[in-house]
Amino acid sequence: WGPGASWEDVGLGVVLPQPLHNFIDLFSFKVPSLNEVPLHYLKPNSFVKFRCMIQDMFDPEFYMGVYETVNRNTKARVLHFGKYRDVAECGPQQEVDLNSPRTTTLERQTFYCVPVPGESTWIFLNFSFNAYVNANQARVSPSTSYTPSRHKRSYEDDEDMDLHVGGLQWCGEPKRLETEASAGQQLNFLNLSSPFDLNFPLPGEKGPACLVKVYEDWDCFKVNDVLELYGVLSVDPVLSILNNDERDASSLLDPMECADTAEEQRVHSPPASLVPRIHVVLAQKLQHINPLLPACLNKEESKTFVSGFMSELSPVRAELLGFLTHALLGDSLAAEYLILHLISTVYSRRDVLPLGKFTVNLSGCPRNSTFTEHLYRIIQHLVPASFRLQMTIENMNHLKFIPHKDYTANRLVSGLLQLPSNTSLVIDETLLEQGQLDTPGVHNVTALSNLITWQKVDYDFSYHQMEFPCNINVFITSEGRSLLPADCQIHLQPQLIPPNMEEYTDSLLSAVLPSVLNKFRIYLTLLRFLDYSISDEITKAVEDDFVEMRKNDPQSITADDLHQLLIVARFLSLSAGQTTLSRERWLRAKQLESLRRTRLQQQKCVNGNEL
Repeated sequence: WGPGASWEDVGLGVVLPQPLHNFIDLFSFKVPSLNEVPLHYLKPNSFVKFRCMIQDMFDPEFYMGVYETVNRNTKARVLHFGKYRDVAECGPQQEVDLNSPRTTTLERQTFYCVPVPGESTWIFLNFSFNAYVNANQARVSPSTSYTPSRHKRSYEDDEDMDLHVGGLQWCGEPKRLETEASAGQQLNFLNLSSPFDLNFPLPGEKGPACLVKVYEDWDCFKVNDVLELYGVLSVDPVLSILNNDERDASSLLDPMECADTAEEQRVHSPPASLVPRIHVVLAQKLQHINPLLPACLNKEESKTFVSGFMSELSPVRAELLGFLTHALLGDSLAAEYLILHLISTVYSRRDVLPLGKFTVNLSGCPRNSTFTEHLYRIIQHLVPASFRLQMTIENMNHLKFIPHKDYTANRLVSGLLQLPSNTSLVIDETLLEQGQLDTPGVHNVTALSNLITWQKVDYDFSYHQMEFPCNINVFITSEGRSLLPADCQIHLQPQLIPPNMEEYTDSLLSAVLPSVLNKFRIYLTLLRFLDYSISDEITKAVEDDFVEMRKNDPQSITADDLHQLLIVARFLSLSAGQTTLSRERWLRAKQLESLRRTRLQQQKCVNGNEL
């Protein structure tokens, strides 16, 4: 990568050298992010990054990798490279020679990407803090589409603020956004009122959607993958002109682009001001989106961080247990199970059975109260991505849960259950009243049941269904036993009843130090990725234990109960930082399960019906 390198040089098809990958790793905090920086503060064709989920994959498109222009007056010919571009570079007196033997047609893949659904606010704030502070607060210059009245510098005046590698250049992160972009506006900079549907899976989502152009290895990615992208930002106005059917500008675009239906053209070529394009230089699939941890926990350099945190795991777990006990109104047993739920993950699949899922049903929650709402607030402060589904008759009948294929627009229309791995889905069943579920409502309940039982969502492609495996942590709050299946039911036994749940939750959150809260967040993310095993000795002891329990009372424990007990023992061990099952943790798991079952039996006797 020599001096004077430019995007045209990259366009030759040169594979980016490993030093550039390393350079991006070292200086990624200096690259402006579309998740944090408003679009109008970014220069066209600048180098940016974007944290996102692949919502849809469009058909591959052809573009002119190499093309030649001819000057109409002098007949001089110039060779251009089309990689990382949407618009052909053509001067006033030049025209593209489509018949040139030097023209080369290449292929690229287009992804439709949205911000990570349900991403917690603390994720945004931590990424922003790291970017703004660690980058020494280098300022982003606004583009020509927006110039604050007190900002008089031109792009040329700002060149010294930009980062250079040879001739390859991108602008740094902002030191301070101008007064026109307040902190509130930063969080809502794309909360636009537009007739164009940005196709976000969850209602109320904000942020940019992007058309992402991938030039290599696109087969490595699939729908619902979470990526961090580095690439060239393209917001050329001619893209919007084309979208408005002003075809006189079409000569500037790649003539290889095929003609689509009007609806497909509208969806696949939205205004660049709403849906910018990113031409990908580097794409990384993310294990997680927690900015408090190394991005890749498998790397050698991450082991120091992991071992350091594991050495102080015990007090972190104790503090987290106390914090969640307060959140659950003094119920420490329910807090134990909530910890196990929050670190659970599907670690393998045996045929169609997902191993490691641990859906918890917290019954005994007050009906039509704000308890679940405020418990969800606590969970939001702990996990990277979450969503609370209010399970009302109206929502079940009218919300779209299942993504479906729109063949007219040739796109995948998103649904509530199009979520990335490790999302926490909190289902509030306490709001469910008597009423009639119509056909869509029944389908939605079935979809939730399939998600919980099989950890899969069947997308609707009209003529067939396509199975998409997932890894979603489902937590259900209900008054009695949930209508939905669950791996574990724990009945809430409050030790206190706050007169005002909102004030109680506010005081609980304000009492915990930010540094302690960050340790909770690291703890819950990190433990999902630890390996786990059971030695032959403990396996034999568990088998003997199972036989002994069956001998005393054959009805006391079934094979399903043993599987549940092993799952509890697994996550109980991991919650203590132990990657193998010990005799002590096995006995503790049996104790927890005994306490849980006894509580359910007592409640059943009190109510006189099945919970």
